Amino acid sequence: MSDQVTDQYQASRRDLTTDSPAAGDDSRDGIYDEVLNTLRRMISEIIGEDYLMDIPITAETSFSDDLEMESIEFVALAERLTDHYGDAVDFVTWMAGMELEEIMALTTGQLVDFIVACINR
Repeated sequence: MSDQVTDQYQASRRDLTTDSPAAGDDSRDGIYDEVLNTLRRMISEIIGEDYLMDIPITAETSFSDDLEMESIEFVALAERLTDHYGDAVDFVTWMAGMELEEIMALTTGQLVDFIVACINR
C-alpha cells in the first residue's frame, strides 16, 4: 500500500473518531441523517428493494452479514458515491486502506461517518 493511501486512510480513521455526530448537535445530526438516507437509497437501487423488504438499514447494518453485498455491488456503490459527492468522497481509496476483516465488518454507519468527515473538510 502506498504511503499516500496509508496517510489518507489513517486521517479518515482519526476523523471518524472525532467527527461523528454528537448527541444534541442538530446540524451534525441533520447531515448524518441526510447522508444515511442517501446511502439507503443507493443501496436499495443496487441490491433491490425486494431484497431489502425485511432488512432495515440503520447505522449498525453490516454490508457483509446483513446486506450480503458482493464485490461488484461495492463497485456500483463506489460509482454512485462518486456521482453524488464527486471527488470529495474517495470511497475506493478509503476501502483500499482496510484489512479484509475491517471490510467484512464494515457497517453503513462507518461509511456515513466517513462521508460526513469528507464533506466537512
